Amino acid sequence: MSTETTDRNLKEYVTAMIGGQLFGLPILRVQDVFIPERLTRVPLAPPEIAGVLNLRGRIVTLIDMRGRLGLDTCEHDGPPMAIGVESRGESYGLLIDSVGEVLKLDDDTREPNPINLDPRLARVSTGIHRLEGQLLMVVDVERVLDIGAKAIAA
Repeated sequence: MSTETTDRNLKEYVTAMIGGQLFGLPILRVQDVFIPERLTRVPLAPPEIAGVLNLRGRIVTLIDMRGRLGLDTCEHDGPPMAIGVESRGESYGLLIDSVGEVLKLDDDTREPNPINLDPRLARVSTGIHRLEGQLLMVVDVERVLDIGAKAIAA
């Protein structure tokens, strides 16, 4: 019986590295993972909006997660990666440094954001999981996209 309770509390996260920090996106929010190609810049868009692209017939707005978090852009060895999410009928791609594995973590071990957490991270995080040697920041996809919606509206 205790294993059933534990299974119900398990949440799956797609992990991603952004600026040396490990992030986890709830797997139920992730549509796909892709390499963005043929990106079109959008004139007068906020700097966090990397552009738009056509992905299998859908227009996808690409959000630069480094820009969203106030991190410097960096040149990395491999091609950029994006995690596809959907919100309110619109498709988005979150540009990340690299994608990791899918982790199953017990929701009971999730802790609230530390009080000394950088406000830029706290804005998009719903909590943390302590893993061996690092913290996993749990991403609230709606918060990431809401910040973009306010910037686009402005």
